[in-house]
Amino acid sequence: MKNILAPSILAADFKELGQAIKTIEENGAEYLHYDVMDGIFVPSISFGMPVLASIRSCTKQVMDVHLMITEPIRYIKEFKEAGADLITIHLEACEDVAATIKAIREAGLKVGLSIKPATEAEAIRPYLDQIDMILVMSVEPGFGGQKFIPESLDKIRALRAMVEEAGVDVDIEVDGGVNAANVRDVLDAGANVIVAGSAVFKNDAAANTREFLKIFDEYSAK
Repeated sequence: MKNILAPSILAADFKELGQAIKTIEENGAEYLHYDVMDGIFVPSISFGMPVLASIRSCTKQVMDVHLMITEPIRYIKEFKEAGADLITIHLEACEDVAATIKAIREAGLKVGLSIKPATEAEAIRPYLDQIDMILVMSVEPGFGGQKFIPESLDKIRALRAMVEEAGVDVDIEVDGGVNAANVRDVLDAGANVIVAGSAVFKNDAAANTREFLKIFDEYSAK
């Protein structure tokens, strides 16, 4: 199971966004986490298709698009055309989760399914054979810079056990409050895709990216 860093541009300085993306890519970050917020499903509003389309040409990273929006099925085609490689939807935001997953798959994209802190791990079980990734929100979605919710570790463990029991090839991604000080605990619990915003982009993004990847290497070597 490969460990992957997915820096979230929500925490980047948008005056220097292109350079920031180039920096993390050159220092080894394979994914770019793209948080879309609609002000309805979550309180904040972020950015949509135009920004994604504008940055797609400046990086070869996997575009990990996290739709924190109500009824994301409405926009699958548009996000594909803008450059998404993987679209993650929220179980809580869809009237028909299976139909939304099917729409993403039919668009030729990988599928992620996310749950908020209050949603039990068991809610994911019916969809395990339909998705490529589970995204565990370890903070309340909608704002960057929050502290990691420790109880998220139990949910990650439960989901990793569920994935292994089902015998499916599904990544577990964690988003919210993960930093160099606690990422080992998150990996120990069973996650393998790590979203980090402030912990990467604040101060020295190059050094921060390398620090995460060094931890991943040390963890894999154990």
